[in-house]
Amino acid sequence: MTRRVLKACRLGLGLAILPGLALAQTMLPQDPGLGAGGMGGTSPLWSDEAALAPTATPLGNEVLGDRTPGAAALKAVDPDADVTLPGRDPGGTQDDAATVLADSMVLQGDRTLIAAGGVVVWYQGARLVASRIVVDGASGNLTIEGPIHLSRPGAADPEEEAVLVADSGQLDRELQDGIIRGARLVLARELQLAATELTRTGNGRMTNLRNVVASSCQICASDPTPLWEIRARAITHDAETRLITFDHPQFRALGIPLAAAPFALTAPDPTVERRTGFLRPEFRTTSGLGFGVKLPYFVTLGDHADVTVTPYVSASRTRTLELRYRQAWSNAVTEWNGAITRDDIRPGETRGYVFGNALVDLPRGYRLGVQLQAASDRGYLLDYDITEADRLWSGFTLERITRDKLFFGRVGNYHSLRDDEDNSTSPAQVADVIWQRRFTPDYIGGQGLLEWSIHAHRRPSDQDELGRDMARASVGLNWRRSEILPGGVVGAALAGIDADIYRIAQDSRFDDVVTRADPMVGVELRWPLIGGKGGVTHLVEPVAQILYSPAGDDDDIPNEDSRLIEFDEGNLFSESRFPGWDAREGGLRANLGVTWTRLDPTGWSLALTGGRVLRADPERAFPDGSSLSGTSSDWLVAAQYDSGNGLAIANRALFDDGFDISRNELRLGWLRNDLQLSAGHLWLDGDVAETERADISELVANVGWQIREGWWGTAETRYDFNADQAQRASLDLTYRNECLTVDMGVSRRFTSSDSVRPETSIGLSVRLGGFGASEDLPGTVARRSCMR
Repeated sequence: MTRRVLKACRLGLGLAILPGLALAQTMLPQDPGLGAGGMGGTSPLWSDEAALAPTATPLGNEVLGDRTPGAAALKAVDPDADVTLPGRDPGGTQDDAATVLADSMVLQGDRTLIAAGGVVVWYQGARLVASRIVVDGASGNLTIEGPIHLSRPGAADPEEEAVLVADSGQLDRELQDGIIRGARLVLARELQLAATELTRTGNGRMTNLRNVVASSCQICASDPTPLWEIRARAITHDAETRLITFDHPQFRALGIPLAAAPFALTAPDPTVERRTGFLRPEFRTTSGLGFGVKLPYFVTLGDHADVTVTPYVSASRTRTLELRYRQAWSNAVTEWNGAITRDDIRPGETRGYVFGNALVDLPRGYRLGVQLQAASDRGYLLDYDITEADRLWSGFTLERITRDKLFFGRVGNYHSLRDDEDNSTSPAQVADVIWQRRFTPDYIGGQGLLEWSIHAHRRPSDQDELGRDMARASVGLNWRRSEILPGGVVGAALAGIDADIYRIAQDSRFDDVVTRADPMVGVELRWPLIGGKGGVTHLVEPVAQILYSPAGDDDDIPNEDSRLIEFDEGNLFSESRFPGWDAREGGLRANLGVTWTRLDPTGWSLALTGGRVLRADPERAFPDGSSLSGTSSDWLVAAQYDSGNGLAIANRALFDDGFDISRNELRLGWLRNDLQLSAGHLWLDGDVAETERADISELVANVGWQIREGWWGTAETRYDFNADQAQRASLDLTYRNECLTVDMGVSRRFTSSDSVRPETSIGLSVRLGGFGASEDLPGTVARRSCMR
């Protein structure tokens, strides 16, 4: 018999639902809806490498950044190789050999074998350790004196699967069936089942225990009462289905009965990763919804699909049904999340949302993406802790990336949930196609890049100017060739041309059809220098880039995609600092900069970058007072420090010749086993025209730390210094020991608008160890020690 296994995640057992409920598992690292605010235990696992954070909000896709949220990350796992379970039929011949190791062995006349003193028996994948065994010569059955240690026959990893510990017993010659006295069955080194008597039948498949106590907590001789335990008249473990059946179970905490069931309950053993049944409940209290309970039920639809149904009920505020559907094929994967609600926040209204996406691998390396996002209102997404997104995108994407070619296309619809945005006058239906090919030209050498692109967007409004619709077709050709010149100088020649044709409708200020062409030529000189002393390495590289393109006049083209302009070390040496196509830099300009890097033999490093842009004439497309306006830009200075052991600091500043700073950004990351710190501060001068807003001074910080053994804390905040208040804050605590995980969290959202109000959320969830596979979490596990 074979089984195919689809990877899955942990299962939680809730104290309040123990009676009468089967248990289940899912196949993602974190089940949705299990955290209130930022529930404890949801912190990502960090590597030992240094990292700067907080990172920018992920863009909608890798080619075009629109800052709309992506749907749930799709993850498909290839099924494990087929696993053939050992035959339950004894099989083999009666003279199958066993290996016996003992201090002494005596063979009597009737072929009875007596082995004593440190006995170890290996037979068909099973291992038996005992102090003395007697093997009957006629039947081959074993009488065993303990202490006994027996691993399951045919186990893929005997140490990690079921292990039987007992005082004495009788087993058949295959070490599978028999009666064991004073037995303890240990599953995956997590769950322990202790019984006065244990019987194994079905060629080792079924293990039956009577008068049983089950717990994953450590039990000390001086204090035999575990933190929690389940007592039952009988417990049956099926080694093939990996299910545990409790007959008339009673749940106790610190020896006190809390819950009981007058019937049988079934739960997966610790090796199970996916099973139909209830997941751990979540208890959630918010200022808008009051106290409520989420009780997810997970249903497997074969090895490649599942459904999770989650009723969410609060005392008097909400009746919600959440749904999640996932499926994986050999060439595709999809996930759909949604909910429907009737609550007291908006009496008489039906609220809800649906987020879904799919990825399909097509022939010749193409990948098709489908995404649907819809919500009744933005407040719903915040009230039910779904996402903080305020713009949604639904549509199709098609992409193909090879070594020298890129194709990306998408068509879809934007929908804004912001109070200050009118969907009728914002670009709603949008289509984009980009095709790029990198090549090496004949005769002249170097690297060439050919790009074709098409863009179109439509506003639903029919009003002149406010309802402007636009379409653009562009072609670009860029060429670069580098050579090493005398003295180690690296010289490069650059050339390119971009041509566009625009079709503009419903805006009387612009012509219906507009064309333009922008050629560019330039040279670049780099002088990389390296030196060192005493093991220290210094790298210095001055760079001078001179570019020329005819000064254009883009007033006859509406600027739809290049209104927000950034200036940093990433585009210091770019041909154009505009992020889109509607505006381009022109005129004679020089991009100047230098980088110095120090590499220390002890592992730390320091890098500094400085530069600015000089122009023969001001670029009119840059707003007056911005960091790139005038004949000389602001100075750009950036520094990065990496300690080599988890600490990283980065700072970027823009300032003019009078050292008046217009922008400063500081980021800090410190990663250790007991500390995960991520913080960033951004300051923007609101007087510059490019920002079109008041000064900005914000701190974003996230810290996770080991409070003490077993306790892991996470705190997060976003604080606005100008408003002198936090926008959001949260504190989460997770406690873990060898048999219990408790997640507690409280969060507060301070922002408010016509559709959103401040809200406080409190969450709690409990997971008992030993039922279903568990995931790794940051921090240590508190293990209680027995006093001797």
